[in-house]
Amino acid sequence: MSSGTVSMREPICLVENEQDGNLRTVPEAVEILKQIDQPVVVVAIVGLYCTGKSYLMNKLAAKRKGFALGSTIQSKTKGIWMWCVPHPKKVNHTLVLLDTEGLGDVEKGDTKNDNWVFSLAVLLSSTLVYNSIGTIDNDALQRLHYVTELTDHIKVKSRPGDEDESTEFMRFFPSFVWAVRDFTLELVHDGNQITADQYLENALKLKSGHSKQTTDYNMPRGSLRSFFPTRKCFVFDRPANAEKMKHMDDLSDEDLVPSFVEQARSFYNHIMSETKTKIMKGGYYMTGRMLGNLAKVFVDVICSGQVPCLQNAVVALAQIENFNAIAAAVKSYKEEMASWVAFPTETQKDLSDIHGNVEKNAVEIFMNLCFMDEDQKNQLELMKLLQTEYAAICEKNVVESQKACESIIGQIFGPLEKNIASGQYMSVGGYQQYRKALQNGISKYRSAPGKGIKDEECLKEYLAKKEPVEQAIMTVDQSLSDAQRKEEENRARLEAMYQETCPSEEQRKITERQLIDQERTFKENMKQLEKKLEEDKKNAAKELDTVLNSKLQEQEELFKQGFEEKAQLMKDEIDSLKREKAENESRSYFPDILSAMGQAAAIFLPGIIPKVAGIGVSALSSLFKK
Repeated sequence: MSSGTVSMREPICLVENEQDGNLRTVPEAVEILKQIDQPVVVVAIVGLYCTGKSYLMNKLAAKRKGFALGSTIQSKTKGIWMWCVPHPKKVNHTLVLLDTEGLGDVEKGDTKNDNWVFSLAVLLSSTLVYNSIGTIDNDALQRLHYVTELTDHIKVKSRPGDEDESTEFMRFFPSFVWAVRDFTLELVHDGNQITADQYLENALKLKSGHSKQTTDYNMPRGSLRSFFPTRKCFVFDRPANAEKMKHMDDLSDEDLVPSFVEQARSFYNHIMSETKTKIMKGGYYMTGRMLGNLAKVFVDVICSGQVPCLQNAVVALAQIENFNAIAAAVKSYKEEMASWVAFPTETQKDLSDIHGNVEKNAVEIFMNLCFMDEDQKNQLELMKLLQTEYAAICEKNVVESQKACESIIGQIFGPLEKNIASGQYMSVGGYQQYRKALQNGISKYRSAPGKGIKDEECLKEYLAKKEPVEQAIMTVDQSLSDAQRKEEENRARLEAMYQETCPSEEQRKITERQLIDQERTFKENMKQLEKKLEEDKKNAAKELDTVLNSKLQEQEELFKQGFEEKAQLMKDEIDSLKREKAENESRSYFPDILSAMGQAAAIFLPGIIPKVAGIGVSALSSLFKK
């Protein structure tokens, strides 16, 4: 099994239909989805109860048993059941199968609940399979009234506008597959053999006129054409005789009618090859974790008595995902730094190099998980948190270096301290003995490993404490001439000056490295943000192309069928999509974001303030491209 996915042995209920008619997401199922970091391909099936939906879903799972099959007049599936398996044809993708409660269950008798189940299936899937018995006639289309009522149960935006809702729905809605079961007719139209797809399109042709009867006739057909521009049809022979069908989950392909087996195989191959990854508006690929959160958002809204709003749902999902993206990035940074950093580091550069690599990985994690990060608020928050973490690690490195240096000083200069305490050097010739022992200790200390960045500063502090001792020993040692004393005093002064310089140089290098770190942080974030924005731009372009091509195709069909007025009405929608496409292609996000990121980053990356505060975009671009 690939990492980032799960393989369930059997289905589990995702959305439970409770006895009081309310819906609720099942926490265990949502937790399973949260384990899936891969993009998901979601196939949902809807239709009247006891029409063989579960059998088709078991086929898609490549299992004989799983989703409950009904052999009686009672509906077996309640709510929405989920089965997650690694996708058999798309590498690093997870196939999520959703089997829904049968519509029109006489025992339930709740059409409102049916509408919610149908709407959720539409909202959560990338392919929606509608399963029916018999033929696609007017009665069958009228029974599919759930499609015409989608606009009553789903809102595009929190505030209504003038735009055509079908255009916005098309950005989010799945492709549509009609599975016609127990089909007994010949696929012939006007004496010519036709395909199942042509059979469906013929059934969806509109009638001209404005009477109520014509309007009622056109309504479900128009809704299907508008909301689901990508359509496919499969017809299935009766799989077996009535007696055998009572035990369908025990039958092998050899027990079924060969034509049905072939039709089921064709259906399977189409679903596996043509069903696309579930995407959000804007072309963002959806992971299992996102799907679980989205299901909970929609069900919670429904249970509150409100109508699910696509715009609000996307915003809510973005907040959840971006919060999780920050948490995942920070967690990765902490764990990797803990794994790679051995305190104290010999130099600040050593720590800086580790930080640079780990920070790059953390930012990449964030970029892969976040979406719709407006004004880069979440990315800036991540930069701030990582800077805070790094500052704490740098402080710990200082503290650990101080401890290590003090320990090494204690070990190396321990014998010297004992001799001082015993008065060994307070005699004739004692000064030279002391100086020799001290220099020997300094040499050993500087060559000792594991001191870290505070080595010279700690040595300076130790030697400063020894100056009164050295002066006392020199005073007592009567073997020194006045000239020698003068020479020793000058030497001591020069050494003190040198010792003063070493820590200052050490600190200068640390400060310089920290400034380099801050500039590198800014550049790395900008580099990955630019890459992210380009990917988002390409995904948005693909989504726009899909919607625009669908609208153009529908307009062409309307012209062919003589509905010139309806076709002309689509012109404004198509022109609007073309303008949006042109704007998306020509738009450059980078200058505005570069300026905003530069100003905001200066707040918590003080080292780059001189380079970003109060300068223009061109200057920032130069900084970024160095």
